[in-house]
Amino acid sequence: MSALTSLPEWQTLTNLASAIKNAHMRDWFASDANRAESMQLEACGLFLDYSKNRVNEDALSALFDLARACKLEDVRDAMFNGEQINSTEGRAVLHTALRSFSDRQIMVDGKDVMPEVRATLSKIEAFTASVHSGEHKGYTGKPVKDIVAIGIGGSFLGPKIMTEALKPHTVDSVKVHFVANVDGCHIHDVLSKVDFEETLVVMSSKSFSTQETLQNTLTAKDWFLKSGGTQEDIAKHFVAVSSNVKAATEFGISEDNIFPMWDWVGGRYSLWSAIGLPISLALGFENFKGLLEGAFDMDTHFTSAPLEQNMPVLLGLLGVWYRNFFDAQSHVLLPYYHYLRGLPAYVQQLDMESNGKQVTQEGEDVDYPTGPIIWGSEGTNGQHSFHQLIHQGSGVIPADFMLPLHVPNQDETHHAMLASNCFGQTQALMQGKTFDECYADLDGKGLNDAERKRLAAHKTMPGNKPSNTFLFESLTPKTLGALVAMYEHKVFVQGVIWNLNSFDQWGVELGKELGNQVLAGIQGEAKEDNFDASTQQLIARFRAANAPK
Repeated sequence: MSALTSLPEWQTLTNLASAIKNAHMRDWFASDANRAESMQLEACGLFLDYSKNRVNEDALSALFDLARACKLEDVRDAMFNGEQINSTEGRAVLHTALRSFSDRQIMVDGKDVMPEVRATLSKIEAFTASVHSGEHKGYTGKPVKDIVAIGIGGSFLGPKIMTEALKPHTVDSVKVHFVANVDGCHIHDVLSKVDFEETLVVMSSKSFSTQETLQNTLTAKDWFLKSGGTQEDIAKHFVAVSSNVKAATEFGISEDNIFPMWDWVGGRYSLWSAIGLPISLALGFENFKGLLEGAFDMDTHFTSAPLEQNMPVLLGLLGVWYRNFFDAQSHVLLPYYHYLRGLPAYVQQLDMESNGKQVTQEGEDVDYPTGPIIWGSEGTNGQHSFHQLIHQGSGVIPADFMLPLHVPNQDETHHAMLASNCFGQTQALMQGKTFDECYADLDGKGLNDAERKRLAAHKTMPGNKPSNTFLFESLTPKTLGALVAMYEHKVFVQGVIWNLNSFDQWGVELGKELGNQVLAGIQGEAKEDNFDASTQQLIARFRAANAPK
C-alpha cells in the first residue's frame, strides 16, 4: 500500500463509500428537508449547490480530514509564498502573483517579483491603448484593424476561450483572430481575410522556438513580406510574448514590443500574464484587469476560508471521492451559456495536463487512480446526444452545470427554457425514474404484461448521478476570472491529495521532442534507424506522396 492509501483517513473513506453506494440521493432529499439549504456555498460571485452529490455529513467530514492529513493548507501556503513546489523542474508556481492586487512582496530566489509583474501589466495597458486609439500604426500609416494571435497550448487556449466567453465585452475598433494549429489551412484562412497594412501579429512562445507557433509566425512573416512589407517594417506589425529577446529581435521585432514571460508561470496558467495581451486587445484593458481581479478574489477565498467553506477545496475533495472511491473515470462540464462553450476544453487541458500522472512526488508508482478525463459541451446540445450515457450508462460521471441568471440581449422565453433544461437535467440525474414508475406510465397503452415489463426496463433510469450546479448573476470579466481560478485551485487540491507534481508535463515535452525528430526524418535530415519500423514506414509513405513530380 502507498502512503496515501494506508492513511487511516483513507480507510475511513473506503468504509463510508461501501455503505453510501447502497444509498440513494432521492431518499436523502425525502428525509432531510434542509439538505439543499445546508449544502450550498457562495464565493466571489459564484453560487454552488452541491446537494446533489452522493455524500453525507460523515463522508464530507472524512474528506476534510483527509485534506488535513495530506497537509493541504501547508502546500497551498508554500505555493503562494513562492517556494519551489514544482519539484521536477526546480521552479516556483506563481501564476497567482500575476493577479495579485495586494501590497505584499512575493519572493522568488530572494527577489520580489511584483515590481516586474506590475510593470508588465502597465506595458499591456499602454500598448492596448495605443492600438485602440490608432496611435500604433502600420508602416503605411494605417491603424490596426485585425490582430492575428499565434500560440499553442496555454498560449492559445486561455486567451481564445476567455475572449470568446466575454464576447459581449469586445471592442469595436479591432478584431482578434486566433491561430494554433500547424495545419497550414488555419493560418491561410486567417491571413486571407485580413489586410497586411492593417494587421498586427502577436506571437506567444516563451522560447520563441515552439514548433507550431514559430512555423505559423514564419508563414505570417512570409505573407507580410510578399504582400509588400520589408524586414524593417516588421517592427510595426509583429510583437512577441517571450523570454527569448535575442531570437525575437533577430526576427525583426522591436525590443520595446517584446513582453516578458517567467519560468514560474506554467503554460496552462499563463493567460494571467502577458500571454493575455490578445485578451486585452480584444476586450479592452479594463476588462482584462477585471479577469485578474476576479481571480485574485478567488485566490483570497482559497487562502483564507476554512476548508469546510472553501469552494475549490470542496470541489477538489468531491473529485477525489468519485475518482478513487466510485471509480469515476471522467468528469463532465456543462455550461448552459453559449459564450462559455469553450470552458470544458480549457479545464480539460488544465486538469489532464496537471494531474495526468502515474508517479508520486517521490517518483514512486501510484496504486490509486489519478486525473480523470475532462470533457463536456454547452447545454442544451448535449441533452440530445451524450447526456444519454450520463443518465443510463453503467458508470458514474460527475457533472458540473453552470448557468448565468442574466444574459446579454435577454429574451425571457429563451432564457427560461435554458434554465428549465439545466435544472431539469440535474433533477433527472439525481432522481431518475424507477421501474415501477415506468411500468405505471405504460398502463392503458394496449401492451400485455410481458411487453410492459420489457419496455419499463428500457425506460428505467437509476438516478443517483452526482452533479454540482453553479449560478452567477452574469458572466462579467470578474466572474469569469473567479470561475477559472476556482478550477485551477480545484486541480491543485486534487494534486496535493494524490501527492503529484501538478506543474510539470513531461508527456507533452516528449511529444514535442519526438515531433521535431520525425520532422527531421521527413526532411531527410535524420537516419532511418532513428525510428521504429512503423514510423519509418509512415515517413516513407509521406515522403513518397509529397515527392516532386
